Amino acid sequence: MTFEELTQKITALAAAKGGLGSSIKFATDVGSIFISGDGKVSNADDAADCTISVSLKDLQGLMSGDLNPMTAMMFGKLKISGDMGIAMKLKDLF
Repeated sequence: MTFEELTQKITALAAAKGGLGSSIKFATDVGSIFISGDGKVSNADDAADCTISVSLKDLQGLMSGDLNPMTAMMFGKLKISGDMGIAMKLKDLF
């Protein structure tokens, strides 16, 4: 899956669920995917309440369920900065 396809998939998921009330940014090795508090998605590199640094490949694994988030954190494949509580809300989005 390309970066653009992944952005479109996250856009569809965010539109279906609405916003989480806080902004989240996925900082990948290819670019950023920013989800605003009201659920709008862009590729802006804006400041977010929670930033998740992950490779594009590992983000795809997380979204498909092939990669466990806790395992990814333990092995350094996933780094979270900002509000950890917001990262926990992602299960509601995905």
